[in-house]
Amino acid sequence: MNEQRLTNVLKNLDDMGLEQALIVDPLSIKYLCGYFTRPMERFLGLYVARGSEPVLFCNNLFPDASACCDHVVTFFDTDDVISLVAATIDHERPLGVDKDLAARWLIPLMDAHAASGFVLASKAVDDARTLKDAHEVDLMRRASAINDEAMGWLVEQLHEGVTEHDIASRLDDRYRELGAQGNSFAPIVSFGANASDPHHEPDDTALAKGDVVLFDVGCQADDYVSDMTRTFFFGAEPSDRDRAVFDLVAKANATAEAMIAPGVTFAQIDAAARDVIDAAGYGPDFNHRLGHQVGLSVHEPGDVSAAHDEAVRPGQCFSIEPGVYLTGEMGVRIEDLVCVTEDGCEVLNHYPHDLRVLA
Repeated sequence: MNEQRLTNVLKNLDDMGLEQALIVDPLSIKYLCGYFTRPMERFLGLYVARGSEPVLFCNNLFPDASACCDHVVTFFDTDDVISLVAATIDHERPLGVDKDLAARWLIPLMDAHAASGFVLASKAVDDARTLKDAHEVDLMRRASAINDEAMGWLVEQLHEGVTEHDIASRLDDRYRELGAQGNSFAPIVSFGANASDPHHEPDDTALAKGDVVLFDVGCQADDYVSDMTRTFFFGAEPSDRDRAVFDLVAKANATAEAMIAPGVTFAQIDAAARDVIDAAGYGPDFNHRLGHQVGLSVHEPGDVSAAHDEAVRPGQCFSIEPGVYLTGEMGVRIEDLVCVTEDGCEVLNHYPHDLRVLA
């Protein structure tokens, strides 16, 4: 059990007026005690409370958790897990519950009156996870360094006639060769007009001269993830319009990154990039938030958007990814990961942003 992380979570619960919580997100459990398994339809939970030892609930089919938690409750598929969990909870106090606690577990706990009330308390863990310690930042640097190498490999795969699927399907193996555990999300490989769809899924579209090429990729290395987007032009110089769009997105990316520092809000960072694109008349074509937090998962709570008025804090890591998408024609996105420092931010990616025409 990581005592400092547990202390941080319990303090956050205190701030919410809670003394106990049930955590079921596998990555949050891993964050707190180092134990990870994918429970699928089975129950996995970590009970934490002020003044008592954490309790980890594990199915007997799961890997042994005894090295991660001093108090492990195991059970078989045929056991009544709700009764086991309810017997541990203080019935006289409200229980903080994880946003990932499925209704098939939550409603029976409520019916059993396992607590005096049930309160959504994911923020207690989410807020702790958002502040990366020095070791976590080192791991994120490593994941981004591998991603830089992978981007170079992706560029080398480009030739006339290669398909999006050809490249995307081989990326996981390349990440493993570079020392990562594999993709952190399904890679986005977009040629030509497909780049106007921010979440295009690679298909059999073949690369042709004059196409824009967009790679949005990331890996998982030592449990932490990376995420980066670069946009290129293939086989021909871009038109004046396309070059202007690329330069605009690059300017929006640089403007947002330059203003990141403790005390600046996520909403202000989003607005800085959005204002650049709005001023050029492409505001409606930048149709998503500026970024998202990243760590053990590629999308962690707390986005970089107009709806997030909290100030950034040292140790927070998130993406800066402005884009312009011209439906049916082309799209440009440039994405970096940044980590907030005491007086600014560190950009974790080092693969160049400059406009490149690939042969």
